[in-house]
Amino acid sequence: MPIIATAAWSIPKKVAGRFAQEGSALTRYASVFDGVEINSTFYRHHKTSTFARWAETVPKNFRFAVKIPKEITHTRAMKDIAQPFQTFLDEIAPLGEKRGPLLCQLPPSLAFDADEFETTFKAMRNADKGPIVIEVRHKSWASAEALDLIKSFAIDRVLADPAPVWQAEDFDTVPRYVRLHGKPKIYYSSYADEEMRSFSKLLAPDGWCVFDNTASGAAIENALAMRVLQSALRPAGCSDAATCGGS
Repeated sequence: MPIIATAAWSIPKKVAGRFAQEGSALTRYASVFDGVEINSTFYRHHKTSTFARWAETVPKNFRFAVKIPKEITHTRAMKDIAQPFQTFLDEIAPLGEKRGPLLCQLPPSLAFDADEFETTFKAMRNADKGPIVIEVRHKSWASAEALDLIKSFAIDRVLADPAPVWQAEDFDTVPRYVRLHGKPKIYYSSYADEEMRSFSKLLAPDGWCVFDNTASGAAIENALAMRVLQSALRPAGCSDAATCGGS
């Protein structure tokens, strides 16, 4: 079953009864979900002790996707990133085996440049061999050259909704990371049942589905509903992703 998650772990009062009643917000969140996307790393640094505490708070199979700092993606526009990227990796190191993908979300203004991004991706891969996913928002990233470069560095494309560049039909394999921001009002709108069913059929058994429509509290409700849909899609007798064989 894919990891169904939200951006951050705030639990609205409306659904609080569906989670453990004791412990921190993260502990309670992790009583239901198997992963979460940390967005706060985009805006600020955290102490290594903070990541260590988070890792100790959750079960062994829980995973943290971590958003790459805006200093790298926006301020530096993905240029000369070796030093700040290493600093970021050092800070999150206490997550250990509970670290999931690194999320690289580029600004809408950042166009694809083959030479520059080959240098950048090489620096990232020299520092880290773990999973990295990229969410782009400039149309130039739809080119075959961009897709080839991303693939050559084993970076997975994010299927976002709304989708500014890569639509669902543009993926020749099942997307490994689906990021749902809400529409028509980004970060606020809840997804209707029909939309949820449509997205549920796109998820890789070993992938992620992250709800980022957190501003209204819709993310948790949508994520809970998606877990139900994914359970319904699993074949009878399927107990884990390794035996499911696909979605």
